[in-house]
Amino acid sequence: MRIAIIGFGVVGQGLAEILRDKAAELQAEQDFHCEIVAVATRSRGTLYHPDGLDAALLLEAIQKGHLGHYPHVYGLTRNWDALTLVRQCNADVVVEVSPTNLQTGQPALDLCYAAFDSGKHVVLANKGPLVAAFAALHERARRAGQLLRYEGTVMAGTPVIRLAQQALAGCRIIEARGILNGTTNYILTQMGAGMTYQEALAQAQKLGYAETDPSADVDGWDAAAKLAILSGVLYGQPFSLQAIDVQGITGITVQDIHAAAAAGERWKLIARLTPQGGSVYPTHIPLTDPLAAVSGATNAVTYVTDLLGSVTMVGSGAGRASTGFAVLSDLLDIHRQC
Repeated sequence: MRIAIIGFGVVGQGLAEILRDKAAELQAEQDFHCEIVAVATRSRGTLYHPDGLDAALLLEAIQKGHLGHYPHVYGLTRNWDALTLVRQCNADVVVEVSPTNLQTGQPALDLCYAAFDSGKHVVLANKGPLVAAFAALHERARRAGQLLRYEGTVMAGTPVIRLAQQALAGCRIIEARGILNGTTNYILTQMGAGMTYQEALAQAQKLGYAETDPSADVDGWDAAAKLAILSGVLYGQPFSLQAIDVQGITGITVQDIHAAAAAGERWKLIARLTPQGGSVYPTHIPLTDPLAAVSGATNAVTYVTDLLGSVTMVGSGAGRASTGFAVLSDLLDIHRQC
């Protein structure tokens, strides 16, 4: 399998590290050989070689600050724009892991369309195209006869999409409830241990869980975007961000945390989805709820089903290795089907 990686930040580098370190194991155990033939970044260069790029040398180059540090070899093309790269390269799959735009999904959305139109499958860890155009993306892939996969958009490498689509096939999922944002869960966990909101946020930023501008996380929009994607997965009815009721955690005080603890409860930012709609709200839940025990930057989803009752999956919701693995799992799925 030949892949083109659009975006070479945390997730793209995480995938390259996995392919560098586990190539022999993947070949032996899964009969899977994956070659990176192209990498595109917004400001740190673009590379394409039809015979493949060396993952270790790609990582060395980007650690020096620019893909221009990748050594020159015969047949190497540099500095194509991303759209030309997607259209012209010989990749079988385009892996889109560039920064997310939740409003328009661009420029990633046009790159996905270009990939389908040029006969390539698409794997997304970028939420933007799905939030902006879930139905249109699936229809474009169907018309082109290509596959679209996006396990990493909801809980990184924790396979909540595959759980719903495969392991729970035959069940009707009545409701999904979850902790879909690790930053807010970390902050609330630290507040439960005695920190103020500002202290917990500062620590989350220091550890890399929160951005310098944490608004997408703490105001609930990151969780809402993941809920919008799940609505399409579970019910074939993708809700827009505007249709989801959203409230973040910035109004939660230490006094609220203490009052909940005294009542045998714990505050969580809960994303909830039914066929009728979705919401993201901070709420205090009893300690007997499986979601109450989910601490730190960990995420979780509970699916309420007609045949099995409640099924909860807990795991990592972000991170270099976790999201890199999510992309790998989608590539392996495409490999098995093709």
